[in-house]
Amino acid sequence: MTGARGKKIVLWSIVWFNLIALSLPTIIILGASFTAGDIVQFPPAGLSLKWYKHLWLLDDFKEAFVRTFYVSVICTIVSIPAGTLAAIAMARYRIVLRMALQVYLLLPFTIPLVVSGLGMMLVFGEIRILGQLWPVGIGLCIINLPFMIWAVSATVNALDDELENAAANCGAPPLQTFLTVTLPCVMPGVITGALLMFILAFNEFLVSLFLTDARIVTLPVMIYNSIRSVITPDLAAVSVVYIVVAFVAVWLLDKVVGLELFLRSK
Repeated sequence: MTGARGKKIVLWSIVWFNLIALSLPTIIILGASFTAGDIVQFPPAGLSLKWYKHLWLLDDFKEAFVRTFYVSVICTIVSIPAGTLAAIAMARYRIVLRMALQVYLLLPFTIPLVVSGLGMMLVFGEIRILGQLWPVGIGLCIINLPFMIWAVSATVNALDDELENAAANCGAPPLQTFLTVTLPCVMPGVITGALLMFILAFNEFLVSLFLTDARIVTLPVMIYNSIRSVITPDLAAVSVVYIVVAFVAVWLLDKVVGLELFLRSK
């Protein structure tokens, strides 16, 4: 009994240590964003919403936020059909050089982001689309597409083949079977992957740094440019915006898919 109790204490100690280590930076940045002072500090020097008000009055911030949202939407829209069809094809069909294709689709994980960003900058510049906003969304989709494929693959692997066979036996053509049976069954994975793609694109900095300029700067790049000169509490308020966006994404994931199902699929 004593040995089991000791193991339980050690286990819970590790759990609480991890929770504190993960939560502490968020708690500190939340507190610092409400400071009444003029420098980032924790505990805050009084409580005030002036930095949120200051942030709301900054046109540069609002424009960068809209651009980042636009880029994230482009990334998500492109990744849904690309990642869904790729995941279904690799899981359900016999494809020539299937393993080679799977490795190829994982290349964004093995290539450093600085190399990907530099390569995309050269390619986009060569085809004369560099300096526009929509190619940034395409680039972010390319580097994060494995997340979409993994999310959909988890639900495809759990799909019962007999459902599609039953639809085919009832006379449904392949397209109708896909739209009425396969796609609804893998929809939790599609939604999960789409939310992941949106959040990853919203937070991506390094590749965006190569693909944007002063006219189309996104929010992560704007933050980077700001901290190169001075760190002020309004940057803490911007960080809270990221926390809110991530929280909303997790809330939507729980409501639409269910966190238990999402974690079990991982």
